[in-house]
Amino acid sequence: MPKLPDDIDPVIREIIMRTNGGELSVKMGIEFIELSAEYSVARMPVEGNTQVIGLLHGGAHVVLGESLGSVSSAIHAGKGRYAVGIEINATHSRSVTSGWVTGTCRALSLGRSLATHEIVMTDEDGRRLSTVRITNFLKDR
Repeated sequence: MPKLPDDIDPVIREIIMRTNGGELSVKMGIEFIELSAEYSVARMPVEGNTQVIGLLHGGAHVVLGESLGSVSSAIHAGKGRYAVGIEINATHSRSVTSGWVTGTCRALSLGRSLATHEIVMTDEDGRRLSTVRITNFLKDR
């Protein structure tokens, strides 16, 4: 069970706990460790998420980044609101073939209608693998 802020919207808390971040996050083996609007952390196994030559798939980096950025934005949106991704990009710096990848998400901007986060993926030795930036539009339910 991930660490969540005390003041999180109960609806968002229930969704996070019930879905573990959604079906794709579950299929990818993503484990959420800490979730908040400003700072979130999750990890994902390399095994089962590789491309044809055995490297962690670039899209897997993006899935981990988007999962963290979207949940963080939803937490920031607050009661009666939700987040919808409108832009994402990724820069891959290094490859990895085994172990676990950790994504660390930090807010760049938390506004009333937009939230932007940067997510840095690292290997077990703390080396940067990729950087994902995501912007979410915050809407009323």
